[in-house]
Parts: sequence; structure tokens; C-alpha cells
Amino acid sequence: MKYRKLGRTGLDVSLIGLGTMTWGNQNTQAEGFEQMDYALTQGINFFDTAEMYAVPPSRETCGATETIIGNWFKQRGQRDQVILASKIAGPGLEWIREGKNYIDKSNIHAAVEASLSRLQTDYIDLYQLHWPNRGAYHFGRVWEYAPSFDAKAEVENFLECLQVFDELITAGKIRHIGLSNETAWGVMKWLQLSEQYSLPRIASIQNEYSLLCRNFEPDLSEISLSEDCGLLAWSPLTRGILTGKYLNGAQPKGTRLTLETRVEHRSGPQTDAATQDYIALAQRYDLDPCQMAIAFVNQQPFVTSTLIGATSMEQLRSNIDSINITLSDEIMNEIAQLRRQYPLLF
Repeated sequence: MKYRKLGRTGLDVSLIGLGTMTWGNQNTQAEGFEQMDYALTQGINFFDTAEMYAVPPSRETCGATETIIGNWFKQRGQRDQVILASKIAGPGLEWIREGKNYIDKSNIHAAVEASLSRLQTDYIDLYQLHWPNRGAYHFGRVWEYAPSFDAKAEVENFLECLQVFDELITAGKIRHIGLSNETAWGVMKWLQLSEQYSLPRIASIQNEYSLLCRNFEPDLSEISLSEDCGLLAWSPLTRGILTGKYLNGAQPKGTRLTLETRVEHRSGPQTDAATQDYIALAQRYDLDPCQMAIAFVNQQPFVTSTLIGATSMEQLRSNIDSINITLSDEIMNEIAQLRRQYPLLF
């Protein structure tokens, strides 16, 4: 395994991180245990979860993933071997705190305490804001996103949250903080406020990034590199689309998109065409398409960790093995050409 620094925290996290959101829905507790056991043997020390998991999100599965991880900690006694990340949900889910889950002082306290209880741990290493209160262009909103918010009120809220995080860090309940599904304005404003008021510093940004989704470039990637605030890349296989299993409208039984209750904004003819071309590129170089896709993300200098999520041990082993692949300049140049052909899909 390879490791990179988590911002300026001094922590070394595995370049491949273990995503957990299917545990408690697509995966059983026993399967989650097997994945965590195997990940540790392969040098993975970074696990990522959230209060709203498992997915697809629902009242019935909310918190299930954290509960499974907590049961694993209790049974295995290996909490000290894991750098654990979790998240507080932003507004929009009616079953979390009765829908009154605007990210602020009271909700942060409630969310942290509930997560600590489910996780059966005294502390969370990296606590992240799952999405901004004001909304953003993520989750398929890139085409209609039009920023419209009170910047002064947002800044006041950011400052309130930073002060709460400072209290929680002092109390030993969280160690570091991060963002998720944020914009360039948001990231820089959080960083500015932490410096201005000597408050905890954002260590990372967890946004979607893959061969098919490169909205993180160029502005956020520039921030990551210049501000030591690296990307935790979620969905490096674009929700499994880059495997090719959903081509031409296919819906294999038991796969994530067949269980998903929300419209999949990534699907469509252009996505299929791009997927076919990336798969063909991998095959020309005798590479597994999924491993090539993950290796591409791993090689980006602004990436701190690539979060993989697998529903089978076969998938997990293959995804982790991508750490042994280095894409040549020739392959990277061909990927760059394909990006020009499919510049922005969603």
C-alpha cells in the first residue's frame, strides 16, 4: 500500500480508502466484517462512513453502516489501526433529526454523539460536512446550479461550526475536520476563517472524481495542491458505470442502480459511449478497465485517498490491487484525448 498525508494533520492515510456505504443494505454485517478484515491485511488504514449510510438512503437503513463498523470495532478490538472518517448530513433528509438537520451547533453536537454511540468509539479521526447547507452543483445538479445565497449568513454559520469543532477537538471527540461535495468558494472561505480566527483547519475535500466526472479540475485541484487540502475521491468507478455492466440500459439483478430509488443522472448515450471508449483503451493495453480507472485517480497529485466501494470480495481484491498499477505517459495521453471528446458528462 501507498500512503499520503491527510492535509496538515500529520496522519498518513492509505492511498486507497475503504468506502462502506453499502453495508446494511447491499451487504450484510458479516460481509462488512470480511471487507474490513481483508482491507487491514492489505495495508488500508482509512475507512470512510457517514451518519446517513447505508445507501440508497432511507429511514430504515440510516445509521446501519456505522453500527456495523462499531460492532466490528467491539469484536475485533482494532480501533487503533483505523483512521476513521464520518460525516454529518446536510439539509434534505426528513428522517434525520426530523428533517431539521441544518448544519449548525446543535445539529453537530447531536450528530457527533449519535455517530460515536453507533461506532462504539470515543473519537472520530476525520469529521466531515457531507454537503453544504446552501446546496452545491454535486449529485447531478451541475446543469442547473445557480448560486443564490446570503454570503454573510453563510460565513457566520461557517464560523459557528468551526467554533463547535474546536470544542469537540478539545474534548477529544473528533480529531480533524473535512468537507464533502463543496465548491471552490466554500473551501477557500472555510480555510480563510480558520486562519483568521485560529480555529481548526480543513484537512480534506471529499468530492466525486473519476474518468467520467472531472469537475474537481481545475479550480478545486489547484486549491488542494496549494493549500494542503487533498481530495478524498468518491465513486472512482462512477457508481460502477465504468465496469460496463450498465451499458445499453442493462440492469443486472442486485446491482446498485437497480436498488436506487433516485433517478441516475449519469446514465445516457454519451456516458455509454465514453465508457465503451475507456474500456477499449484499457483492453488495448491489457489492463482491467476498473483497475485502470482507479489507477488514474490514484496518480493525481491532488488526491489524498481514492475511496473504493465493493459489494463482493472479488471486486474488493481487484480494486485494491490497482495500487500496483502505474499508467504510462502514453496511456495518460490517450485518456487526455478522450477527455476532450467527452469533456463534461454530468
